[in-house]
Amino acid sequence: MLKGFKDFIMRGNVIDLAVAVVVGAAFAKVVEVVVGSIVTPLLNAVGGAETSGLGFELINGNPATYMDFAAIINALIVFLITAAVVYFVLVAPMNKFNELRKRGVEEPEEVSEEIATLREIRDLLAARRTDGTL
Repeated sequence: MLKGFKDFIMRGNVIDLAVAVVVGAAFAKVVEVVVGSIVTPLLNAVGGAETSGLGFELINGNPATYMDFAAIINALIVFLITAAVVYFVLVAPMNKFNELRKRGVEEPEEVSEEIATLREIRDLLAARRTDGTL
């Protein structure tokens, strides 16, 4: 069981995944700040000067019951931008790379046992000639 875990860790996919998670988290934070600094004020301006943003209070005068739709819209925008960047920067190029790699690899042709034996004899004779023995 430990050998399987070691093979899994050494495959390289785990390191790539860890890097992707760290970079994704950092990028999500940047997008969150940009959206919160630019989009939120724009959305709150839609609510008008007498309100505190795009939303309403369930109980008038009680700020604890404020339903902030701007925060929900911001979260959706952050998610969509982050998902788009991950797709276009990581997933799409990797898919293209795998497609090109698969095209370059040709399937080995199926040969009969006789042909395989004849090729082996040919290779052995060629090896003997290069050694100087006949």
